[in-house]
Amino acid sequence: MNRRHLYILCALLTAVGVFAFAYKTLVLGFPATPDHRVEIWRADVKIDFVAEGKPVKVSLAIPETTDQFAIIDQTFISPGYGFATVPADLNRRAVFTTREGKGEQTIYYRAVFQKTSERAKPTTVPRPQVGRIRFQNEELTAARAVVDRLWKQSADEASFVTLVLDRLRGPGRSNELRLLLGQRPSVRQRMQLAADMIRLSRIPARAVHGLPLEGLRRHVAFQHWLEVYIDGAWHSFDPKDGRRQPPANTVPWWRGPGPLVRIEGATPGKTDVATSRAYEVALQTAMVHGREKHSAFVEFSVLGLPIQMRAVYQILLAVPIGIMVLVILRNVIGMKTFGTFMPVLMAMAFRQTDVLWGVALFTLVCGLGLMVRFYLERLKLLLVPRLAAVVIVVIAIMAVLSVFSHKLGFERGLSVALFPIVILAMTIERMSIVWEERGAKEAFQQTGGSLAVAVVCYLVMNLDIVRHLFFVFPELLLVVLAATLLLGRYTGYRLVELPRFKVLAGLADKGRGETGGKGSGN
Repeated sequence: MNRRHLYILCALLTAVGVFAFAYKTLVLGFPATPDHRVEIWRADVKIDFVAEGKPVKVSLAIPETTDQFAIIDQTFISPGYGFATVPADLNRRAVFTTREGKGEQTIYYRAVFQKTSERAKPTTVPRPQVGRIRFQNEELTAARAVVDRLWKQSADEASFVTLVLDRLRGPGRSNELRLLLGQRPSVRQRMQLAADMIRLSRIPARAVHGLPLEGLRRHVAFQHWLEVYIDGAWHSFDPKDGRRQPPANTVPWWRGPGPLVRIEGATPGKTDVATSRAYEVALQTAMVHGREKHSAFVEFSVLGLPIQMRAVYQILLAVPIGIMVLVILRNVIGMKTFGTFMPVLMAMAFRQTDVLWGVALFTLVCGLGLMVRFYLERLKLLLVPRLAAVVIVVIAIMAVLSVFSHKLGFERGLSVALFPIVILAMTIERMSIVWEERGAKEAFQQTGGSLAVAVVCYLVMNLDIVRHLFFVFPELLLVVLAATLLLGRYTGYRLVELPRFKVLAGLADKGRGETGGKGSGN
């Protein structure tokens, strides 16, 4: 395989990994840092009423996720009541029921919102039905007179809606409007009347009732505005000035003329709404947002695994970065180790033992095991039985260390059982062979190098940012793979060899200088 093929492969792997990472952070909102938090709002609805010993049915309008606000959690508390959510006209309602309710009753509902965009954008939807006209008799005649007059004065549908809102808001109302509005109309009444009048012109319209999210507040009043179907999309109109925008930082709660709460079989009491603001880990809200979009990055992700498996993969997915660190330390820096991946496995054990205790226990077990290995050498055993004997001795040493450390009150000593037993046995075997073939100095160099590499890998793998990135964005493993493939073609000097080559370079320069001097003398 030529270099060009390798470079193209690495570029593709890097591009796919970076693209997936960018999509999850920029589009789905996954946090790039483990401590990143997002602003959320909680809305609590408390419904009080008095039951009269008859069947009770309580219907509460509940919000839905929109382009601007995502619902990341909902809680329903209704002791002794059955519960279901059902669609109802333009809304979704929670219905609480019981066969027999007595005395004072309370039902709670909580919704947790996260803002997903600064401003809702009109989305193209099929044209809905105009809906039922609620006017009757003289009200219908008065409404038609007002609508016909304003329609003639307008230039298009948007200007017609603006004129309707202006007439309902202005002080100089006609006799027809006074009949339709009454003496002291509320904003909600005006928005519902505006929707009814606009539907007389065969234009779909509806009143919207939203909850303002403004931090910690009690007895929050709902705000009301108008939505009109124009040019293939629903557009919001502010009742104060007729502009095409809903009130700022307000989540639509329900639409249409229906009430927030409807109670049957009991005496209605008080309904109170409170809001509060808090901050939450961004990963949870990003997961909810991704599920709302049915993203494959969330549906087919380790984040969807059971909690026990997620804990396992949070460790395993950090191993590749430890392996790449090992490759750099061995192939670029030139550190000597026993085996290829033994330091990474030891680094995984250090996660449970802590690095200082891990190094101490590793050194103690390997030292005792090495003495036993030298004794077994005198018995002239074959390779496989000798390794089996070393494994048995290592297990016995670990058991003895655990018992003594427990008796002496060193609970950290119990973590010696977390070391990979086979790796310890193979390390002891490898140390003895190197000792016999290359001497004690080489054996200690490789042992020290293995411990040093294991410590570095542990420090890198145990970084919060590393564990977070490779658990939440496992596609970054493609970037690590590309970097590892490129390191596989590295044929330059190792850093530990530079002093030796520096001496040779100095001798070569000295030789050239002497040769040049003789030539000039001749």
